[in-house]
Amino acid sequence: MNKYQGVITQVESDGALSIVHVDVKGQHFSAIIIDTPVSKPYLKSGSSVYVIFKETEVVIGKEVEGHISLRNKINGKISKIDKGALLSKVTIQSVLGDITSIITTNAVSAMGLERGDDVQAMIKTNEVMLSPVGANDVKSGA
Repeated sequence: MNKYQGVITQVESDGALSIVHVDVKGQHFSAIIIDTPVSKPYLKSGSSVYVIFKETEVVIGKEVEGHISLRNKINGKISKIDKGALLSKVTIQSVLGDITSIITTNAVSAMGLERGDDVQAMIKTNEVMLSPVGANDVKSGA
């Protein structure tokens, strides 16, 4: 899991859904949550939360141009690639710390990904989870 501590900057709600905007070290994340500030009081501006997403939900782009619908985009540099027969673990160094992505080894080869390449890590809004920061939490990712 990728896990980073941030601060909620805005919450937009409609019915039982909310889009929550979070700042993590100057990087903007948005998450669709099936809750509202009424049902989850921590969903308010200024609250500390963890932004969490699976390695399998990180899309990697190289030389991304134009517009793309993914809202969560973090620039970085590939620091390590662990190639397996089918899947590869790609570690991206970013302002957040290391971001881990698991993609097919075929994709690594097709894109010509190598250590030192500038890339963009992208995560769909509906794949980002939030968790309130508590006194007994263990931090990771930064």
